[in-house]
Amino acid sequence: MGLRRAQVEPIRLEDRAFKDLSFIRDTMARAGAVTSVPGWGGVGMGLTALIAAWIAARQGSYAEWLLVWLGEAVVALGLGGMTMVRKAELSRTPLLTGAGRFFIRAFVPSILAGALLTVFFYQAGLVPRLPGIWLLLYGTAVTTAGSHSIRVVPLLGMSFILLGAAALFTPATWGTLWMALGFGGLHVGFGLLIARKHGG
Repeated sequence: MGLRRAQVEPIRLEDRAFKDLSFIRDTMARAGAVTSVPGWGGVGMGLTALIAAWIAARQGSYAEWLLVWLGEAVVALGLGGMTMVRKAELSRTPLLTGAGRFFIRAFVPSILAGALLTVFFYQAGLVPRLPGIWLLLYGTAVTTAGSHSIRVVPLLGMSFILLGAAALFTPATWGTLWMALGFGGLHVGFGLLIARKHGG
């Protein structure tokens, strides 16, 4: 009798069903949130980066070159953020829950590291080497943040990492070209792919 009383009672069917439904709901919420990555926003970011590359190539000093790209960073982040919010609203997907919140938390640290290294490289007179650092850190941010996203997002991040590595081990005078290929070309190409296959 004592042994029988000590046995664990079986899990009730309704409790098991509730746990299964909760798991399914959370999984669907995560999948929906990260499809809010904006395709057309990426295209817009790429086009503004190509314009910035054209302008930056015509500057007479590294300080002016840096100002052009810092301005482009503000424009691109603003454009990407607005289009991400817009896409989430259209798909009625909460952006700041589940994987959407994870995406933002994973993206921000690498971007902050890039900002700090920009100040350091400027003070050390290493501005020509910034493209490699920027591409690597942006790629790291996108790869990490996109780990729970549609497959194309981490692939985009890895492409940035490869370009960043190439930028570090090629002449510094190629910096603007790498910036155009990465922030311009990759954003346009992958943005079109995302817009076509995943909407917006």
